[in-house]
Amino acid sequence: MKKFLAVSVFAALSHSVWADVNYSLTVTQPEHHLGNVSVEFPQTAQAHLDVKLPAWRTGRYEILNLANGVRFFEAKDENGKALKWEKVDASTWRVHLNEPADVNIDYQVYANELGKRARHIDDSHAFIDASGFFMFSESFRQEPVTVKLDVPKAWRSVSGMDNAGSKHSFKAADYDVLVDSPIETGINELHKFAVDGRDYELVIWGEGNYDVEQMLTDLKKLVATGHIIWDAYPYQRYVFMVHATSGAGGATEHLNSTIIQRPRDRFGSRKDYLAFISTAAHEFIHTWNVKAYRPEGLVPYDYTNMNFDKLLWIAEGSTSYFEDHLMVRSGISTTDEFFKTLTKTVNRHLSSPGREVQSATETSFDKWINQGGDHARNYSTNIYSEGALISMALDIDLLEKSQGKQSYRDVHRALYNQYKMPHGFTATDVKTILKQLTGRDYSRWWANNVDAPADIDFEALFKKVGLVLARPKDAKAVASVDAMAKNTGELLTLTHVRRDGAAWRAGLTSDDKIVAINKKHVSKDLESSLETFKAGAKVTIDFIRRDALQSSTLVLSEDFDKAKILIANKDATAEQMALFKAWMGVEHPNLAKK
Repeated sequence: MKKFLAVSVFAALSHSVWADVNYSLTVTQPEHHLGNVSVEFPQTAQAHLDVKLPAWRTGRYEILNLANGVRFFEAKDENGKALKWEKVDASTWRVHLNEPADVNIDYQVYANELGKRARHIDDSHAFIDASGFFMFSESFRQEPVTVKLDVPKAWRSVSGMDNAGSKHSFKAADYDVLVDSPIETGINELHKFAVDGRDYELVIWGEGNYDVEQMLTDLKKLVATGHIIWDAYPYQRYVFMVHATSGAGGATEHLNSTIIQRPRDRFGSRKDYLAFISTAAHEFIHTWNVKAYRPEGLVPYDYTNMNFDKLLWIAEGSTSYFEDHLMVRSGISTTDEFFKTLTKTVNRHLSSPGREVQSATETSFDKWINQGGDHARNYSTNIYSEGALISMALDIDLLEKSQGKQSYRDVHRALYNQYKMPHGFTATDVKTILKQLTGRDYSRWWANNVDAPADIDFEALFKKVGLVLARPKDAKAVASVDAMAKNTGELLTLTHVRRDGAAWRAGLTSDDKIVAINKKHVSKDLESSLETFKAGAKVTIDFIRRDALQSSTLVLSEDFDKAKILIANKDATAEQMALFKAWMGVEHPNLAKK
């Protein structure tokens, strides 16, 4: 007790309780992507104050080294007296204090990393994720914050945060809210709407071939679907930020908003539009799954280090899984469009040898260090597709065993109700929820499908809900070297060599440049180059490696010119069609056509 009191007294003396931390950003030379940041920290009696810029941003599990854009760092007290400081690691500046004082810091930020969705300034806008701009101190992390922007008069500023007295200023309860509430300021268009008593905004920066009315129509449908999974909404106001741009793509979820980036000409076609609106669905789901509840390893966020956890497959993969459900249930996409999307995910999984090597648990933990490319495809999986497929397998298992009365949605409803932030959940917690819902122990299922590489029998799984995964009847067998290549002028450069496939066994590897097959110069792609051969044929491959011509002999394997597709089983039973409706919330296609 005495130790606790001593710590409490020290904390009270170290800084003023509920004293605001004030941030300001002045866009100084937008054409050069530069801005000046000032931060006012309340008085502290500590011997030194460590101020840090996050090394990564929420939603992207990768160290980004954001401090590399900081220059001209200065520290002063409330009277303008310079304070001694030193940089003690990649993201930390230590300000030394001889006596209690306010600490005011100033520095320049270079913001030209649009694709990372952390910071960007140009002559038309600024995208401000606090992790890329605003330093914090652990001593004041839980104190209220304000942000003031000094930007061109014609600019409009929008954020999920509340305004703080002017159109270019905002306030938040603490740094964690600030870092999860980006600001879009600049020349943009803004649309407001309300659904079920909650307020929404769509702000778009950049010109493109988007249809705003279509976007608004479908966003209204989308945001009305939260009740399908959860009992309540974790926000009263939500902002969709869209960048119609070039050279950047992707999206990031935030506490009460999302930022979605797409090439400016990739909104018009049905395929491109569905990619956009499904991304919006993904980030919308994250408002619950990750922002309202998340795995224990991410609670609280450690902004300067990797945050390892074995359940990122739930955080991201389950979100990917549910996005298609909300799209179909809201009427934004059709079941046929859903089947095409799911088919693509399944075929990608089946063609990735890494699924036999790395479990969902392992790929979740290694997300921070996993790399893409040939080796990753052969020896790794990813939290998005793998997590989505495991979520689907668990969902259908729950539905089947309960005759459609229990689903994976109930698991996430329970996670939201029982493990709201600031609590985190563990694998044990999820298995406990499964047992509470079903009365069954899912430990063995978890060991076989999550802690070990999942071996999903897709044909049997889809049969339960009245679907068939099969190759089209007109598909033809073709010869294959079990590799992928890109055309590089007169040669074909291998980009992926499937582990234990024909090319792999022959000693070929990625970056080898194929010159000829059986002494005949290769065509524009591998498929064309192999179309005169049959599976089982032995061929000689001439290739260049380290600028030297080499040869190898391999036996061609069998592949097909068309991948498997997912379709409705025309002979589905009434029970299977009922389970489909319990699964997707709409009638089975056989019944929908009647």
